Amino acid sequence: MNTQPSTTQTYEINPSTYDWSVRIFRTLKKLLSVHVKLYAEKNIIDNGEIFLFNHFARFETFIPQYLIYEETGHYCFSVAHREFFSGDEILANYLASVGAVPHDHKDLLPILTREVLKGRKIIIFPEGGMVKDRQVLDNRGNYSIFSRTLLTRRKHHTGAAVLALGIDAFKKIVAQAYEKRETKRLQDWSTELGIINIGSLLESALRPTVIIPANITFYPIRIKDNLLKKGAELLHSGITRRHSEELLIEGNILLKNTDMDIRFGSPIIADQVWNWPDRQLIKHVASTVSSVNQVFELHTNSATIGETLLAGRMTQKAGILRDQYMECMYQTVTVNLSHLASALIIALARNGQFEVSHAHFHLALYLAVKALQNIRSIHMHRGIINPDAYRDLPQGDNEGLRQFLSTAETSGLLELLENHYHFLPKILETQDFDTVRLQNPVVVYFNETAPLPQIGEICESSLDQAIRVDPTELAELEFDDEIRSWKWDKDYFSKPCFDDINRLETAIEDPCPFFLRPEKQSSSGVLLIHGLLASPAEVRSLGERLKEQGHMVMGVRLKGHGTSPRDLRERQWEDWYKSLQRAHSILRRYTESIHMVGFSTGGALALRLAAEQPESFTGVSAISVPIRFQDPTMMFIPLVHGTNTLVRWMSSYEGIKPFLLQSPEHPDVNYRHIPVRALYELRRLIIETEDCLCNVQCPVIVIQGDKDPVVDPKSAEIIFDQLGSSSKELLMIESERHGILMENTGQTQEKVSAFIQQCANPSQHGRTTQNGVNRPTMAEKL
Repeated sequence: MNTQPSTTQTYEINPSTYDWSVRIFRTLKKLLSVHVKLYAEKNIIDNGEIFLFNHFARFETFIPQYLIYEETGHYCFSVAHREFFSGDEILANYLASVGAVPHDHKDLLPILTREVLKGRKIIIFPEGGMVKDRQVLDNRGNYSIFSRTLLTRRKHHTGAAVLALGIDAFKKIVAQAYEKRETKRLQDWSTELGIINIGSLLESALRPTVIIPANITFYPIRIKDNLLKKGAELLHSGITRRHSEELLIEGNILLKNTDMDIRFGSPIIADQVWNWPDRQLIKHVASTVSSVNQVFELHTNSATIGETLLAGRMTQKAGILRDQYMECMYQTVTVNLSHLASALIIALARNGQFEVSHAHFHLALYLAVKALQNIRSIHMHRGIINPDAYRDLPQGDNEGLRQFLSTAETSGLLELLENHYHFLPKILETQDFDTVRLQNPVVVYFNETAPLPQIGEICESSLDQAIRVDPTELAELEFDDEIRSWKWDKDYFSKPCFDDINRLETAIEDPCPFFLRPEKQSSSGVLLIHGLLASPAEVRSLGERLKEQGHMVMGVRLKGHGTSPRDLRERQWEDWYKSLQRAHSILRRYTESIHMVGFSTGGALALRLAAEQPESFTGVSAISVPIRFQDPTMMFIPLVHGTNTLVRWMSSYEGIKPFLLQSPEHPDVNYRHIPVRALYELRRLIIETEDCLCNVQCPVIVIQGDKDPVVDPKSAEIIFDQLGSSSKELLMIESERHGILMENTGQTQEKVSAFIQQCANPSQHGRTTQNGVNRPTMAEKL
């Protein structure tokens, strides 16, 4: 059996083998539960030559080269540990055919230089091994990692830096030879390197030598058993503790929902570390360099004083370059919720505080997320960018937080008490390098963001702020979440895959939620809720009017609106209702005097919330609220929706008729495509609302166009009769249009404004009236 790589092994990529390996990778990516996401601009990949990655899991070393190939079509060479080439000739030959070279090959650097000059990319993991504890800073703040061989901490290897500088120096030597018209040398180098001609060699030599530091971040880390580990232990009873730990951690990454974020940092140009004397020195020794190998042998086989000096400068500059790209690599980490939670816990424990209330910790974590969003230089995981994933943190009702706390509890790091978290002494104890991911995942998360001092500063500040935060400060942050939520949804549903619908849409008015405040402080708040297919733009003019009258006004964006019909198709009426509940919660931090104005679907939601919280509102203005429809085909919506759902579930098709095309009254505000699912959800909402109208106790005005082409005007009477309020009005407006609020038909906006003023002065409340005439309630009739 061979124990060393073959000395006659050639390292040439076999395109056929490389291509089917990529196809296998694509298949595995679909089958496994690890979600690989690459953050990189194509031009960065195209221009980069040496790509550097941190190392946390064994399997990750096979992934970057295939992602680069999928993005750009470029083949990659990579540096692999010699153990992969020992003992199995078939495996060794396969690895060589897909561009892998043993890390201790005597001609490693010349081989990689040749491939760079031929246009290939190089993949290197410069840490030289897995850094399981993620501790890359020593006590003095200098970059270093633990060496299993030396059993102590060491500086990072400079191999990638030496490679980059050697390539850059050789490029300069080639360029100088061209300037001097040394055709034979150029032809000899082209032949040696396997480059087709001198022109191609020169083109490569004139390109800058670009290093791309990149960071791989896994989230979350899980420590519970999995099938991969159990199967390995069943087949090999003598499995080592080290390998058992790796199977558990990496098995969970592969088999359970885990995000693998690969983020490319800013390019580093190798030439930038040279100064003028260095460049002159390279020119001086250029004439003595006859091959690529000679450049990398200068430190051991220098023939002249100039070569000796250049070797020394390369060694010195390699250390500088190494520090630059390692710092960039570590600061390109994708910060997630567990990083912030860990930083909070470590900050508390190091300050001697081993207990914290749930409320304090949850709020501090939310505040840390919000503070982090203001630092543009830090890369964030989507779980702390998209408010839907974190906005429930203050209540502690968050899946990511639950998973983190469960892992920490399983590791014996904390106790989950009724109202407090109790941190155990183990949380600050040093753990063995090969078990730290199991024994203390909290410190692993903490170490991963240690190169970002802002994280610690944010968490310290958030712990303090959580004690004294003002309710209106929280309201500002929560309203910011509403805007961020709209932006997130808008970005997601603007992807090319949704163009078939989006390109036919005509809405151009600003769909963003709004919060308008009068110049003078006000104690009166108004919630404006738009209708189905519209956006806050539909009620903006009324909002401006009410602001001028001294009210605080919030325009709610119902989930799925103001983005794309594709977005709306994915929503339930409960999502719309939660949007309204959140807006109410925000406005309530400013005032308890709140009036709701809802148009159409927005009116149904307003009445539903008023029924659920009968003491929370000064009044409700419900305009053109649907209970019955003019279009008789609405009764078939449940059938069409059910068929669509069945077809979508059983095939790749979206359904027999997922959207209906309409000509809206306000094409600059409304969607043109109506998701059948949205109409189905509207029917569900109507049923829910109608069932609880008797619970509405606050004053209500119901306004309806008498010839509404969408909503049957009888809807207004049905609502009016079923309301439980003792103070209610019904106004019929002469109109053949549905959008009477936006168009201010029959001075609808003035009537709403007057009713809001009336509700603010309870003494002005009249009896139950219909178009200004007293009308007996149902109880009085009986």
